[in-house]
Formats: sequence, structure tokens, C-alpha cells
Amino acid sequence: MTEAPDYREPPPQGEADAEVDGDGAAERREAPAGPEWHGQRLDKLLVAMAPEFSRSHLQSLLERGLVSVDGVAARAAAQKLRAGQRIAVELVGTEESRAFRPEAMALAVVHEDAQLLVLDKPAGLVVHPAAGHWSGTLLNGLLAHHAGAAALPRAGIVHRLDKDTSGLMVVAKTLPAMTALVRAIAAREVQRRYLAICHGEVAEAAFSVDAPIGRDPKSRVRMAVLAAGKPARTDVERVAARDGFSALRCTLHSGRTHQIRVHLASRGHPLVADALYGGAPALGLTRQALHAFRLGFVHPIDGRPLQFEAAPPADLAPAWRALGGSG
Repeated sequence: MTEAPDYREPPPQGEADAEVDGDGAAERREAPAGPEWHGQRLDKLLVAMAPEFSRSHLQSLLERGLVSVDGVAARAAAQKLRAGQRIAVELVGTEESRAFRPEAMALAVVHEDAQLLVLDKPAGLVVHPAAGHWSGTLLNGLLAHHAGAAALPRAGIVHRLDKDTSGLMVVAKTLPAMTALVRAIAAREVQRRYLAICHGEVAEAAFSVDAPIGRDPKSRVRMAVLAAGKPARTDVERVAARDGFSALRCTLHSGRTHQIRVHLASRGHPLVADALYGGAPALGLTRQALHAFRLGFVHPIDGRPLQFEAAPPADLAPAWRALGGSG
């Protein structure tokens, strides 16, 4: 069996006189400027002292006053060195290095057993580390929640919700459970239903959007309905429609990035407050009006049928009730 990736940050690799603080957050390295460095630029010696860091990160350490020459903070990368000077640098990790560190956080656990847990994710919580969000993610929280998460790819995360989408997620706690859940999702054996509020009064009581989704060629942060995209199908049920808005229940038959948001926008009904796809704040909502309210699947180990529901959170519930939504 292939060994599961280790998502724990590796220990710092410094020189013999390196000192690492108690929580591993920073490393101090010191070195003398030998005769060969006389007249050379400070930033070149820093690269030699810490070759595992990028030049831009080392430059940022200089700007933050974390580099000193003979005990005096140095700010200029081009500072010329003299033989015998003592160079010290506090190697604070990059933002990316924080991606797989445990961070204690309150998790809304709906169900937990030895194999998996089901969470009610709040809006605003990023699921997996990415550019701009290297810490404070659900993955960081899972690493702190149980020790086994460190031995699992992505800490056991088998599917994701967008940052500003709230609702239910299942997370594996063991490799057998993770393998089975990934297969079940791929086979479309996991039921995922959402509550959504969109702009416009939807005319049809029920309809399906069966349209492939791919990366928008005009914007790397958006997805779009594209002929060359991956197959995607969303079933939509109108719950209520009034005053220029509609309350909907949506069922996913695939799990493409931004799927419900893209499919509804392609029909001229962007989600309320979903600025990326043409929605505007309304009904007291400032984040996309989407909530994963129902999750159903067969337990990956013991075969029990499981189903969970989560009521819309405090920011979404008043708008949902105002439109006549009943959950």
C-alpha cells in the first residue's frame, strides 16, 4: 500500500547554530561573512544561508527588520558586507508554510464516529488552503480536531463548499473511509441538496440545467458554461417566488466548481449577493445566498444509510422565510 502523504510541516533544516522557537514558528540562523563575502551584497549571503526560501521572501524579511548585521537591523538588500561581520536572520515561515498546521477552531459537528464526521460549515470559512488563504481554513481546524487527519490527503476532505457557501460537509477520518467516500461521490451516490435565493421570479416549478462547466477563458476566477467543459447537471425546484426573487431547492448530480452559481446565472437568475456571477446584495444578504441543507450517503464502513439536515443560518433564514421558503 502506498504511504499516505504527510501534511505536517517538515522540521526546519538549518545550520548547526540554528535555534527554533518552541512552536516551530521561526528559526534563527547566524553566520559570519567570510573573506569570500567581503564586498558582496547582503541579499546574496541570505540566499546562501537559507536556500530553501525564495528571494522575494528573504527580501520581505529584510523589510520587516528580521535581518541584522552585527546586531543592527539591516533594511537594504544591496548593503555591501565586510569580512568578519555577523549576519543573523529570523526565518519566519512563508504564508504557504502555515497551510498544514493544526489550528484549534470551533467546528459545528453534526455527527462524528470513528470513521467520519459531518460538519455544518459557516459562510466565510475557506475549506482548503489556497493563495490568499494559507491559514484559518477548515483543513487547519481538522488537523487540530483529531490526530489521524495528519495522515490523510487533504486531512480527509472529500468535497468542498465555496468560502461563502454555508452548510453540510462530510469529512473522512480514516483512509478506508476516505477512499470509499471519494468513490461514492464519483458514482453520484451522495445526495447533496441546497437552498438558494436568486434574482428574478423563476417561472418553472421544476427544471434541470444539464450544461458542461469549465474555466471562464476571460477570467481565471470564474467558471462558465462551455462546450469543452466537464459534464454538470443541477436539478432545480422552485419553492417560492415573489417581489423579484425566488427561493429554490437545488440538487447536484455532479460537483463542479461553482456549479449551482454558474448554472443559475446561465439561466438569468444569479444568486443574491453573488457578485462574481452578476448577483447583487439584497434581502439583508451580503454573501451568496446558498446553503447545503441536506446530505445523504451510505456509511462507508458499516453500510448504514445516513441523512443529515441543517437549517439555514442566521443571515440566510430571514430572507428565506420572507420569500415563503419552508426549508
